[in-house]
Amino acid sequence: MAGPIPSAGAHHGRVASFDPARGLGEVVDDDGTPFPFHATAVADGSRTIAVGTAVSFVVAPGHRGRYEARSLAPAGPRSHQRPA
Repeated sequence: MAGPIPSAGAHHGRVASFDPARGLGEVVDDDGTPFPFHATAVADGSRTIAVGTAVSFVVAPGHRGRYEARSLAPAGPRSHQRPA
């Protein structure tokens, strides 16, 4: 796999691009790391998602030696405060 191994668990970020004709897009997590995704990764089964949508997702090894985003779901409101 190219690049560092992403942390396990849920990631949060925004949809940076999505081409519905090709079914391909990219999500950028909160630390700025981009991950490609396929339309089948949209958790609600709609196979479409708007650019700019805040999402939660998991990262898994994908095709061509890259990690990819899976189980994209609109993210609920999150607090930006860190626990004390």
